[in-house]
Amino acid sequence: MEDARWQYMEGQMRPGFPALFQAFAAESAAVQGQFDIAYGAHPRMVFDGFRAPGSRALLAWFHAGYWQSRDKAQFRFIVPGLLAAGYDVALVNYPLCPDVAMPELLAATRAAIPAVLRWGGRDRLVAAGHSAGGHIVTELAIAGVEGVASVAAFSGIYDMVPLVGIPLNDNLRLTEETARAHSPLHRVRPGLPPALFGVGAAETPAFLRQNRAMAEAWTAAGNDARVHEEAGADHFTLLRALPAMLAG
Repeated sequence: MEDARWQYMEGQMRPGFPALFQAFAAESAAVQGQFDIAYGAHPRMVFDGFRAPGSRALLAWFHAGYWQSRDKAQFRFIVPGLLAAGYDVALVNYPLCPDVAMPELLAATRAAIPAVLRWGGRDRLVAAGHSAGGHIVTELAIAGVEGVASVAAFSGIYDMVPLVGIPLNDNLRLTEETARAHSPLHRVRPGLPPALFGVGAAETPAFLRQNRAMAEAWTAAGNDARVHEEAGADHFTLLRALPAMLAG
């Protein structure tokens, strides 16, 4: 039987992460923009906005953290590369578990989209996210949130059932039933926007399988999907390749 704890926790760790995270923090601290634009009543219903000169598109980014940790400010380092690629960028915070349950968390992310569209002055955007954020953006598409023109999901978890028996679930408080209900892999339907599913080739087999399975489900329902496995990348070095992956 597969060791889910290793696949989704210990197996994703790398010796170079402390230095990498220090670099991410230093780069994030140097990025300037409009911070903490409110889109709802909860203190974490805020986003940061960054405008590119002559932008060609708008991208809303939902951060990692297994639905229970991290903050948009930790991911500002991705912004310069996206601006250079022509995207206006919104880094979105959302309420976390166990302060809220998964239905409330997902409802908050749905509320973010119209607010980001208003800020960006556009009627469509790319919904992009990493890890938990990858799950979130596929949920936005499946929910039919207006304005989600395409999806870019990186290292996402689309079948949440394997998390039920490991410590990650202490704050999520999922049962087998609710984990399946919140697994977009099982609810892909026709009529969804085009999607990019990316993952680091050096991530654990479970993340590689989840990425492939979601792309296969997307296309099996008659939707367009592209799969990308970034050579040599792990769960976090993958983020260095965002502009190239988005460009295809």
